[in-house]
Amino acid sequence: MDFKVDENLPAAASAILRAAGAAAVSVLGQKLGGSPDADVAAVCKVEGRILVTLDTDFGNILAYPPEEFPGIVILRTEDQAKPVVLALMRQLVAALKTTAMQNQPWIVEGDRIRVRGHE
Repeated sequence: MDFKVDENLPAAASAILRAAGAAAVSVLGQKLGGSPDADVAAVCKVEGRILVTLDTDFGNILAYPPEEFPGIVILRTEDQAKPVVLALMRQLVAALKTTAMQNQPWIVEGDRIRVRGHE
């Protein structure tokens, strides 16, 4: 699987994905920092990458229809401290070992992963 890690996540988030065997690039690494959400989404679509972000705006299925994207992962937490965010990333990696992501928005929370439309 190919991922794009949003600028609102620590660099270690990409490292966690790569350590699990995924291809991961960051928005900042591609010089897309500060770009509008729609531009980041368009690049993900063209590259065939799953976006991983803290930005809940990407959960809007009208603006980002699931069938048009390889996948969108939203990490939801009130505490965005680096250890908390990286724990959510490890939770995501563990889930990807048993569940394929196919054009679905995933919401990763402290105690569960919800697949939008399958709650």
